[in-house]
Amino acid sequence: MLKSTFTPIFSAFPTKARTQKRPSHLTFTAFSHCPPTVRQNAEPNLLTTILLQHQLPSTSAYVHLPFCRKRCHYCDFPIVALGSSSNQTEDDPRVMNYIQLLCREISATKPETKNNPPLKTVFFGGGTPSLVPPRLVLSILEALRVKFGLSSDAEISMEMDPGTFDAKKLREMMSLGVNRVSLGVQAFQEELLKACGRAHGLKEVYEAIEIVDASGVENWSVDLISSLPHQTPEMWEESLRLTIEAQPTHVSVYDLQVEQGTKFGLLYKPGEFPLPSETQSAYFYRMASRMLSDAGYEHYEISSYCKTGFECKHNQVYWKNIPFYAFGLGSASYINGLRFSRPKRMKEYMGFVENLENGLVDYNDVNHIDPKDMATDVLMLSLRTSRGLDLRCFGEAFGDSIVLSLCKAYSPYVESGHVLCLDEKRRAMTADEFKYLLLKEDNIGKELAYIRLSDPDGFLLSNEIISHAFGVIAP
Repeated sequence: MLKSTFTPIFSAFPTKARTQKRPSHLTFTAFSHCPPTVRQNAEPNLLTTILLQHQLPSTSAYVHLPFCRKRCHYCDFPIVALGSSSNQTEDDPRVMNYIQLLCREISATKPETKNNPPLKTVFFGGGTPSLVPPRLVLSILEALRVKFGLSSDAEISMEMDPGTFDAKKLREMMSLGVNRVSLGVQAFQEELLKACGRAHGLKEVYEAIEIVDASGVENWSVDLISSLPHQTPEMWEESLRLTIEAQPTHVSVYDLQVEQGTKFGLLYKPGEFPLPSETQSAYFYRMASRMLSDAGYEHYEISSYCKTGFECKHNQVYWKNIPFYAFGLGSASYINGLRFSRPKRMKEYMGFVENLENGLVDYNDVNHIDPKDMATDVLMLSLRTSRGLDLRCFGEAFGDSIVLSLCKAYSPYVESGHVLCLDEKRRAMTADEFKYLLLKEDNIGKELAYIRLSDPDGFLLSNEIISHAFGVIAP
């Protein structure tokens, strides 16, 4: 599991303290009150449902499988390091005990309604989920199926690292229903893989690509990391070129974040050698955008590229701010407008599951959600995507005055080309056309349908541009 260069969605939302008594180790974040529940037959594209979107039934589940052979030097995720030679985990008690605990959490979780629709996406993240034996993955899928139902055409994704699976294991995973693979390549240079502390080498990368290609998995992704220590433009160009030659249907490009508490956090400071400067990192990002776009990939989200029709359906749930379940160590769910983070330490997570089984945890009961918090959610997540922010929907939900204020605040970015204004046919307006609309305030809502960040320059300034809007929404 990787973080992008941009603020992770699970840590970026405005929070409000809750006063109810909860187990002390649990983390709650509440977003506020809205009209009565509209769950059955709800259409998320209707103008009126943006305020009700958090009340839609959850049809997605993230499952955290924390096992890795070793901790990479950039990783600060909750993991369990099994040992660099631990590919055979069939009888590892650490793995079996955790899967049992995970299935207990699934079984103890209350569905939002009695008639919840079945799950449409499941994402196994980690960690390195491909280290988990197929029979244990089956037990998780069965627990999900029994509790929530599982659609026959569900997208079931699994993060897999080179060197942790062979053709037999991948076929077994596919027979269970896994139909999307996210391959954690990260780099095509042996020296960079070693510098990152990755457990695999370049030989395993090529073997993994060959296995995936031969398996018949049509929907698969390659993960790459830019701005690594000592990474040169030539290295980055080579990684992009070799990725394109491998012909995955999806590519995720992440810019290195140096996190406190990691080995890289002890060794390096962002922007200082041997890490690239901000200018060099921006050059890497632009190179990825250009090369992947030229190769026929659509840049549909800040860090994500895909061939037509191969967007990650599960991740789109995040960007559309639609509720989803999450299970496992350190995972974060979004139910009824509440973002709920599970403990990151195993002992505390065990206590959480016991409390859940004993009825001491209820994160479905939320009755106070601040529309301003919701507005910032919608804006931040929408602007991460190429579709952008639907201004008419946004205005219907939060008021035309906020839309007008937002357009005025973004006027300098429209002038500079970092923000694009689109009509209902998604034709980009010129800066002069936008200025004219601002003079005739009543026409903004009639003629301006979307705003989005330009690719790549607007995406590169996304943190600044999105933060600028927060002052408009919640001054």
